[in-house]
Amino acid sequence: MFAKLFANATVAHAHCDLYCGVYDPAQAKIEALSAVKTAKKYAESDDEVFRARCISIKEEVLEKTKHHLMVLWADFFAPPHFEEFPQLHELFWKATHQAGEAKKSMDPAVGEQLLAYIDEIAEIFWKTEKAQAMGVYPPA
Repeated sequence: MFAKLFANATVAHAHCDLYCGVYDPAQAKIEALSAVKTAKKYAESDDEVFRARCISIKEEVLEKTKHHLMVLWADFFAPPHFEEFPQLHELFWKATHQAGEAKKSMDPAVGEQLLAYIDEIAEIFWKTEKAQAMGVYPPA
């Protein structure tokens, strides 16, 4: 019965239940920046309870970072973007891998490298017509 009902349906892919068409690398950057700041606060504290919270929060925001990166990679960028920017696949691989490395480390420098990758992705993102036409504020 359901097969008949949805036989002519168009398949949609989105990062949420409603395709809004709003994407921005800033989402990943905010989470990654939070991880870097949290790692710095961890290093500045000798309170073991606070430090344990820092680890938990850092891991949570880095998981969100990875999610936002994967959404951009899989849902925003399309084959023409990968043709125009051949380094894009490797750059996303490096960024998501670096987010995993940052989850394992309390060294802020590991997170700062992640921020550098996200900035490279953002630079490419804002060069696309698709990004400029979606209504999200581009960097000044």
